[in-house]
Amino acid sequence: MALPQPKIDATEARLATLSMPETGWSVPARKAALARLRAMGLPGARDEYWKFTRPHSLNAPEPAPAAVFDADEGPFFGNVDRLKIVFVDGVFDPEASDALELEGVEFARLSDGADIHWAQDLYGKLEEAGQSPVERPLAALNTAFASDGLLMRVTGKVEKPISLVYYHRSETSDATLHHVVKVEEGAEVTILENGPAAARFNKVMEVDVADRGGFHHVRAQGRDHERQAATHIFARLGTESTFKTFTLTANGVMTRNECVVELTGDDAVAHVAGACMGDGDFHHDDTVFITHDAVNCESRQVFKKVLRNGATGVFQGKILVKPGAQQTDGYQISQSLLLDGDSQFLAKPELEIYADDVACSHGSTSGAIDEEGLFYLRARGLPRGAAEDLLTIAFIAEAVQEIEDERLQDEIVARVEGWLARRRG
Repeated sequence: MALPQPKIDATEARLATLSMPETGWSVPARKAALARLRAMGLPGARDEYWKFTRPHSLNAPEPAPAAVFDADEGPFFGNVDRLKIVFVDGVFDPEASDALELEGVEFARLSDGADIHWAQDLYGKLEEAGQSPVERPLAALNTAFASDGLLMRVTGKVEKPISLVYYHRSETSDATLHHVVKVEEGAEVTILENGPAAARFNKVMEVDVADRGGFHHVRAQGRDHERQAATHIFARLGTESTFKTFTLTANGVMTRNECVVELTGDDAVAHVAGACMGDGDFHHDDTVFITHDAVNCESRQVFKKVLRNGATGVFQGKILVKPGAQQTDGYQISQSLLLDGDSQFLAKPELEIYADDVACSHGSTSGAIDEEGLFYLRARGLPRGAAEDLLTIAFIAEAVQEIEDERLQDEIVARVEGWLARRRG
């Protein structure tokens, strides 16, 4: 079917501002991604998976200016022994970063252009596979035009987390990063991400987890409120492998996080979780698609959103169980805590099942603070604000507990407490 002319015009206007790197092993994948993008066009408000989130600001030829926020907090994950890798407005900063050396990991940069055979087999491949049955044009845009990113091949059990720190310094920065992570058989790694990144941020992470491999990912997005972001994770899981990701989002006028996971090996486990804290002009969209294509696999989707002063939260989550994917265990829950009558939560949970020996469930709820719990806490001497904060932290606990490392759980809870305290103050 031919694209509508307005969609063609919007796509070409966006492409006119971009320049594709024309050297190195990634060129064929980039050109293929550009062809995919032109065939599908940039997302529009009438597209099924964009009806809750208007994409015009992500499609615009130039980003809207976003004020740089001066944080009064210590660095995120600052108390964790980690390998720190810094990007400033989407550009790698070697002076602020640790040396790219860590036992059990091979590092390279996407911008180097040197031939890296394992990366050539992956770059753009998981993104391409993730375009069906739902098109993800902003991810194809990223693959075609990403200017920088890390290529990480994990060959052993890595003791120290790899921490990607994204600084936002220019009010008009428009960053496009693409990371590729290959976890070899029996290897394991933890990736941390934090920071606002840019005025407008488009990021893709492709993760290939081989048999009995493990990938753990904890991300914190914020705090520059005017920033806009579209992020994508594409993951493929082998036999008895583990993939776990958690995202905390605080502030941001527009954030859309997509996660596409395919379980291709028996006994694989995939957990995708998130919590967001929204206040005022805040729109946050979690869109998840998990495909079970093997026997005895487990998936969990756990999302909690705390919204106030007219903030909007969106959750679109799907579990697809293919024929033959027997003994599938799929769980999905999305819930919102509305702290006033002006905020809204829009949810679209889906199950599509073609096997008969499965246990799949989904649920979605919205509600206000539990008045009975609030009365109980206030009756024991807590001020109303402190009692509401405790109930809010309890509300997001199920999502935070998806993080295996208790140190990282504590870090996330501390940041949520800080956000609540600032709003109460």
